[in-house]
Amino acid sequence: MRVEIWSDIACPWCYIGKARFEKGLADFAHRDQVEVVHRSFELDPGRARGDVGSVVDMLALKYGRTREEALAMEEHVAGNAHAEGLGYRTGDRDHGSTFDIHRLLHLARARGRQNELLDLAYRANFAEERSVYDPETLAALAVEAGLDEAEARAVLADGAAYADEVRADEREAAELGATGVPFFVFDRRYGLSGGQPAELFTQALEQAWRDREPVPAAPAVPAVPAGADAPGCDTDGSCEVPRN
Repeated sequence: MRVEIWSDIACPWCYIGKARFEKGLADFAHRDQVEVVHRSFELDPGRARGDVGSVVDMLALKYGRTREEALAMEEHVAGNAHAEGLGYRTGDRDHGSTFDIHRLLHLARARGRQNELLDLAYRANFAEERSVYDPETLAALAVEAGLDEAEARAVLADGAAYADEVRADEREAAELGATGVPFFVFDRRYGLSGGQPAELFTQALEQAWRDREPVPAAPAVPAVPAGADAPGCDTDGSCEVPRN
């Protein structure tokens, strides 16, 4: 069975949702027979490469808040991350285009190191003092993930490398009805959006496993189970902050 996950490195709920999904997968009896594929989704596809700014300033501008209120929003999300055992720094992180990161993740997928690079990129962005919008940081992360440094640098230097693959993922997300991330698709049958509780991921895996035969001949808009609302990030770049 295949699970496809559309996400963006800039999305805190993708970071949290991945951890919750993996906990849900760990409780699934057939977890060793599940293939997980991570797909590209840019929350800010129109942002120019090299246009890097303050995430707190971005939040304040987007929501019409003061910097202090934006930092409080970050603290709230940090609490959810910490509850999953994840690091999350609420200082002034960088914010920019994630296109190069997604291109590098496609190289990592081709080399069988996608999950390793994704985890390193999330940790660098949310938990460490490392900017994932810096090509040198990305090259270093690629090496840490087990990729060849020269090959990774070549991809980063060539803006066309894996660009088609990133755009294809994003078109497919639109065709499936995704308006935000994280977006999880189970065997092209069922979909869940947002940073769901781990137990709901387990239930979705069990339902998709029961219904896995026959496999649909073409992509279909996945049905979202009842009660599936969960925080996530939308295509306008806004990320929901739960009240509780």
